[in-house]
Amino acid sequence: MPLAKIKSASVVGLDATLVDVEADISNGLPTFKIVGLPDKAVEESRERVRSAIKNSGLTMPTRRLTINLAPADVKKIGPAYDLPIAVGLLVASKQIELDSDKCFFIGELALDGTLRHTNGIIAMVNMAKRHGFETAYIPLANAREGALIDNIEIIPVDSLLNLVLHLKREKIILPCPHETLPQSTHIYDTDMSQIAGQEQAKRALEIAAAGGHNLLMTGPPGSGKTMLAKALPSILPKMTLEEMLSVTHIYSVANLLKDRHLVSTRPFRSPHHTASYVALVGGGNIPQPGEITLAHRGVLFLDELPEFPRQVLEVLRQPLEDGVVHIARSAGKLTFPARFMLIAAKNPCPCGYFGDEQKSCSCSAGQIENYNKKISGPLLDRIDIHIEVPRIEYEKLKNFEPQESSDVIRQRVENARNIQIQRFADSASLTNSDMRTEELKSFCVLDDEGEALMSQAMESYQLSPRSYTRILKISRTIADLNNSPMIKPHHLAEAIRYKVAD
Repeated sequence: MPLAKIKSASVVGLDATLVDVEADISNGLPTFKIVGLPDKAVEESRERVRSAIKNSGLTMPTRRLTINLAPADVKKIGPAYDLPIAVGLLVASKQIELDSDKCFFIGELALDGTLRHTNGIIAMVNMAKRHGFETAYIPLANAREGALIDNIEIIPVDSLLNLVLHLKREKIILPCPHETLPQSTHIYDTDMSQIAGQEQAKRALEIAAAGGHNLLMTGPPGSGKTMLAKALPSILPKMTLEEMLSVTHIYSVANLLKDRHLVSTRPFRSPHHTASYVALVGGGNIPQPGEITLAHRGVLFLDELPEFPRQVLEVLRQPLEDGVVHIARSAGKLTFPARFMLIAAKNPCPCGYFGDEQKSCSCSAGQIENYNKKISGPLLDRIDIHIEVPRIEYEKLKNFEPQESSDVIRQRVENARNIQIQRFADSASLTNSDMRTEELKSFCVLDDEGEALMSQAMESYQLSPRSYTRILKISRTIADLNNSPMIKPHHLAEAIRYKVAD
């Protein structure tokens, strides 16, 4: 009996796995069954495929039809199996011939046979390339996205009928040329030059950007914390080609590319404080990346930090240390990348004016204590830089003088990052914030004066060993910004000031 096997893919988490779409036509009552752990969307492929074949002027087989999606123990999710199922039925019914087993098909069909945009194309095409496939047939709407992957031929398909004509050599579809990755662009709404005053906060942001450090801003309402955070991506180094591809991969799976085919600017994610821990970390019945993964290689901004539920904040502790997040479900375990910079902002008290020189605080000591207790000590310990963002004086607002632009600051940041690239050329670390113990011993050597200063700070402020290592990392970044091969006492003193502000 006629049998066809078409190659396709399934996306689990952020990774794609190979799926064999087996189409069998046998004698018996006309039925159409899909097996192999399909979800509801896959089961509904029967109606889309039937209508697409009929409305494309092709013949829908009227015998017993069985589609098997192998391996059967992997959950098949989404409508992207429509095209391989349709091609399998057409091959099995001998309406077309498909000689090569090096072809790969993916795409959702509309009822008229046209192909719709499909999520996760980069992951699936990259998987097809690794498995040695020569040609990938994907929706026309995803052509530029798929063409980001080199060394595999991308055929952009706009409809089932045109694909059939192409396979019959009656109307050839030209391959999509490989997309040359552009330089990272910097198009941001907020520039450092737009922010009046706040020189200390800007300095802290520059250090954070140069070393990939986490930062917490504390200050009264309206002092500019949110604006400072939004300006941070504008001073971060341009994305490398590898970073652009990895972030685009994530956004493709999460269906967040929209009209783009490539993410070339660093992500800036700012979830509301009502977000659940699943929204932040990821997961769900159909595992999806959360905000910390969507902020990969960019910035995660948590405004009004104490307003987030404590259990939500606590899930940040492990990703901040490891740069990945592990999600365990009954069906298996997934690992999502989460190498982001955490920028947080909070008021000093519930009313927001504790310590303000112009407006008195209306909170009791107990309210202030309970408010700040919402953020645990271990989480605060993982935030490298703590700064106060005071109210801006009227004179600075009135006589707003031109400030340094983000382009100028970014140049200094990139110079410091270049030093780190050379330093960690033979290491898995990327920035000073990633340094491990052995690297700290090699690159963060203090002189006698620095050792005495650090000893005094450890004793006076009762700092934890983690705080000690983070102070060394910050001081190494400050030295890099000053193009200094050695950490000098004034570099260390500035780093201590940022760490003990909490």
